Amino acid sequence: LRSQLVRIDAELTSLGGGVVIARPQRVEDDCRAWARRLEPFLCDTEHLLHRWLDEGKSLLFEGAQGSLLDVDHGTYPFVTSSSPTAGGASTGTGVPPTAFDGVLGIVKAYTTRVGSGPFPTELLDANGEPDEIGRLLGERGKEFGVNTGRRRRCGWFDAVLVRQVAKVSGIDGIALTKLDVLDGFETIRICVGYDLDGKRL
Repeated sequence: LRSQLVRIDAELTSLGGGVVIARPQRVEDDCRAWARRLEPFLCDTEHLLHRWLDEGKSLLFEGAQGSLLDVDHGTYPFVTSSSPTAGGASTGTGVPPTAFDGVLGIVKAYTTRVGSGPFPTELLDANGEPDEIGRLLGERGKEFGVNTGRRRRCGWFDAVLVRQVAKVSGIDGIALTKLDVLDGFETIRICVGYDLDGKRL
């Protein structure tokens, strides 16, 4: 346990934390006390969800991250290690896809991306930095990472990507968010196709 705590302390310090664990026994005691408090709430969630379904209860699953970060159907290698498509809800919970009666896609009125990877509609200037509209979208839409504060890349609405995601996830309807961010723009652009080597895709 001591060697593990030393490693954890080194990791916290490397991330900018100032935590120094001086009493490993106290940490162990605290963890055991928390375990006793949490034990009544532990269960096999797969069985719990199936019991609720059998009782006729409704379940609502919320996905995290964007579908194009899916390890199988996303813009590999710029993906996460899980499946944020609608099918991932079944994989992650043990509830079969046949139990789902609808998929709602949550889509911004413009497109964003965190980190590297392809972004056809990204709004950049000649130096590869966010242009005036890209910066404005980011500021109005508060497009900064919640934990990291990192600026999200911003671009016009990409209907090609949304259409692909709708196919892969079987989306029944779309909730279009952040329309107000586009207020005041004289021109709003929407990507409806890609040109590659002189060919329209």
